[in-house]
Amino acid sequence: MSLNLVQARIIDPILTTIAQGYRNSEHVGMMLFPTVMVTVAGGQVLEFGKESFQLLAARRAPGAATKRIESGFLGKPFALVQESLEGKVAQEHQRDASRVPGVDLGQRAVNTVLRVLSLNLEYEQAALATGAGNYDTDHKTALTGTAKWSDPASHPNVAIDAGREAIRASVGIYPNTLLLSAQAYNAARNNPQVVDRFKYTSRDSVTPDMLATLWDLKKVVVGKAVAINAAGAQIDIWGNNAVLAYVPEGSSGQEDPSYGYTYTMQGNPLVEKSYYDNNAKSWIYPVTYERAPVLTGMLSGYLIQNPA
Repeated sequence: MSLNLVQARIIDPILTTIAQGYRNSEHVGMMLFPTVMVTVAGGQVLEFGKESFQLLAARRAPGAATKRIESGFLGKPFALVQESLEGKVAQEHQRDASRVPGVDLGQRAVNTVLRVLSLNLEYEQAALATGAGNYDTDHKTALTGTAKWSDPASHPNVAIDAGREAIRASVGIYPNTLLLSAQAYNAARNNPQVVDRFKYTSRDSVTPDMLATLWDLKKVVVGKAVAINAAGAQIDIWGNNAVLAYVPEGSSGQEDPSYGYTYTMQGNPLVEKSYYDNNAKSWIYPVTYERAPVLTGMLSGYLIQNPA
């Protein structure tokens, strides 16, 4: 029997378990694109339309045929991309660290690699979520002039309510998640209309949890990540955007209707067995992450451009 790529590799089970549990608190793309495991590197995305949320007649008379349903429909193709980097620990550092109890440079080398791979994924997730071309005209808006939340006369609640109702009108359910870029969050929390809503209940600065309560959402998260592009310029990964979405809590698989998912090869990210490089006089820790963020239910998403 032939081995698949995961089986053929000799992996480090302890570091792989650590890698699969790794989360960077500054990266929030998984709030829109939670991980689901797949066993093939390519195929078709399981997409969801309004029929995935509709009421269905399930009652049957004795002897009558039982109706059948399917979860979603096969949509656009997907292809997992494989990213792989190696963490390096110099022999001298490993030797010195061994004299200090509790210092695990191997794990730290793996975490360094995972931070890079996580940032790459965050960038791809943001590009999908903030790409206006991915939304129809009923599921996006671009704020201008006094409608921008940075304008004291603006009312962020109006834009949020419009997005909530657009999603409910399409799929019959309200969104439960709002991702705000850092710019959008700063504009929202300092907006006089928003601050005024909390003047009798809190003297603290407006927090994401307070915005979630105000806008009747399960969670509001802030995309703070920045990156350096090929030209050496710093870019704000989430730009100047806000994304409303319905994302199931504790999804058990890609069959659950959702705004998006991160299709991930089963067993990834994985850490292969470390090896010693004589030339570099270092221990090497190879890390591989095979995944692809995909949009699966665009009718359950709404993009607000230029809120700040």
